[in-house]
Amino acid sequence: MDILTETPQTSTEQQSASFDSTQYTRDSIKKYESIFGRNFISTGGLESTREITALMGLKPGLKVLDVGSGLGGSAFHMAQEYGVQVHGLDLSHNMLAMAHERLAEARLERLVSFEYGDILEANIDAQYDVVYSRDAFLHIKDKDRLFRTLKRALKPGGLLFFTDYCWGEGRHTAEFLAYVAQRGYTLHTVKEYGQLIEAAGFKDVQAMDKTALFGHYLHLELKRLPDDGSLPEIRQSWNEKIVRNQRGEQGWGWFSAKS
Repeated sequence: MDILTETPQTSTEQQSASFDSTQYTRDSIKKYESIFGRNFISTGGLESTREITALMGLKPGLKVLDVGSGLGGSAFHMAQEYGVQVHGLDLSHNMLAMAHERLAEARLERLVSFEYGDILEANIDAQYDVVYSRDAFLHIKDKDRLFRTLKRALKPGGLLFFTDYCWGEGRHTAEFLAYVAQRGYTLHTVKEYGQLIEAAGFKDVQAMDKTALFGHYLHLELKRLPDDGSLPEIRQSWNEKIVRNQRGEQGWGWFSAKS
């Protein structure tokens, strides 16, 4: 299923190459899996995915667009547990190559597919019952265009549900600002995200501050690491996230809305 325009923008290819050579090399992806769990590159892994998808009213036959689908963990779970059709879209060639490997292992080709591309360049008109994303929109600067595109992709009354890293309210330390800049993230507060969604024409918007739950998952993920001194960079990164979360700087939001 091809939902994209034929010629990707140069900026898309540049961002993709950046992902594959920095944050999402195959080695880095495997390190992330060690803390998120197999097939997952998002906060809470399978545990949070179970909790979130239970809220979404999924049922067999629904069509789901998974934006920033990563290794496919959420897509596989939704297909296996709810019988929905999931089409994943991602900008990392490394991530997609591994997702296709896992898809073959799971034998879910009848329900799950993956495609390379930029959601901002997608050409979709009322094709999906649900648009879903996990901690991926932080990579997208033009949020206004993003939400307009997602609204257009949904059928009337369709559901948007996503999670994302957020700014905490108040001032931010130089260390956190440097981290966000180094990653190239574009963050918003939970409240600002809700306003952006509403401005795109969505209804029944819920902007849920899950900063405390984010901290809970960070601690659980840290315990998942082997206690043998391996993966020191991952351990340090998670300890730094925990400190930022405890200071209220680095938050997490869950967001839902109807088209």
